[in-house]
Amino acid sequence: MNSLSIIKNAEQVLAKEFEKMEQVAYHNQVKVLNAFQRNHVRDYHFAASSGYGYGDIGRDLLEDIYADIFACEDALVRGQIISGTHAIAACLLSLLRPGEQILSIIGTPYDTLKKVIGIENSNYGTLTDRGVIYREVPLDPSGQPDHQAIEKALESPVRLVLIQRSRGYSLRPSLRCGDIEELVKIIRAKQPSSIIMVDNCYGEFVEEEEPSNLDIDIMAGSLIKNPGGGLASGGGYVTGKKELVEYVSYQITAPGLGKEIGPSLVNNRFLYQGIFMAPHIVLQSLKSALLLSYIFEEFGYPVYPRWNDKRGDIVQVVQLKDQQQILKFCQTIQSNSPVDNDVTLEFGDLPGYTNKVIMAAGTFVQGSSIELSCDAPLREPFAVYMQGGLTYEHARFVISRLIDNILL
Repeated sequence: MNSLSIIKNAEQVLAKEFEKMEQVAYHNQVKVLNAFQRNHVRDYHFAASSGYGYGDIGRDLLEDIYADIFACEDALVRGQIISGTHAIAACLLSLLRPGEQILSIIGTPYDTLKKVIGIENSNYGTLTDRGVIYREVPLDPSGQPDHQAIEKALESPVRLVLIQRSRGYSLRPSLRCGDIEELVKIIRAKQPSSIIMVDNCYGEFVEEEEPSNLDIDIMAGSLIKNPGGGLASGGGYVTGKKELVEYVSYQITAPGLGKEIGPSLVNNRFLYQGIFMAPHIVLQSLKSALLLSYIFEEFGYPVYPRWNDKRGDIVQVVQLKDQQQILKFCQTIQSNSPVDNDVTLEFGDLPGYTNKVIMAAGTFVQGSSIELSCDAPLREPFAVYMQGGLTYEHARFVISRLIDNILL
């Protein structure tokens, strides 16, 4: 059996799952369209601004649209936010003071965020360097949040509770909104005044609901992931309660200036069109992940999530045999990318990561993980983390090459 036959057989099995994903995408597309219509978007909102960015009506309206889509009081959507880690860091650094506690209830956060907090390092400017007290609740043996241990950890006052939706470089399941809702109920019962923050990276538009539809306080993510729709050339967002978003804006710009400054610099059309396209692009990514999951599981590889598991993000993990197989997997993706297809990959040191990392990202936007990309840390278990895909057709072709190079 050749790779195309394997894919066609898989697509027959997955047809009903694809249909469910399409229904979610349709719901989210209507939600986004309604937000655009309610806010009366005009083409002059797409114009760039310069200097201080005073009176940038395009920037301000885009933030109103984000607040509308994510059902929040306010939003900060800026190209000056460099990444998801930057958006999350701005929230933590602005909302936590010396002596206050941050509690991660999903175990240890993602690698780059560990550097921000000061886990395993004491770099200048980290939360722990500033006197913030960090605690975490390990996951239970099944990789799920440990509700009983979380309740116990919340017996003492906590300023901010951090919930990371995506799995990071781990094999734990990503969190769905139903999972987050259960955690929010526990937190509100034990510490009703605590700030609940959700790292929503990779999770936007995967479900009909967003964490912001629940009783959380603040949420953050990256524009070169889901909500940028493959068109945003950079940036990040923060949504939540108006007062908290204002405090975060002081961290991004300066106290007292906040959201009033910050020029768009580039044409806002890419950010507007990106969020409009996002539900459809996320659908492409989800279908791509599902196809990869099904095929590699059929060939006996551990995959997370499995093809018939419910998903909370766009990331698909495949556990491979060794370092060389990781290299081959990532190189296959790189070699079949639209950009830098002739680049030879190797593991290397990257800012913010503890281990050497390999990254396949032949993308139009550097590092964009809503485009078809894949990365892996050099450590056991030898797992690759594939995400994105602007078109299912491209991902389908790349998966056929993975079948040829690794499975057959």
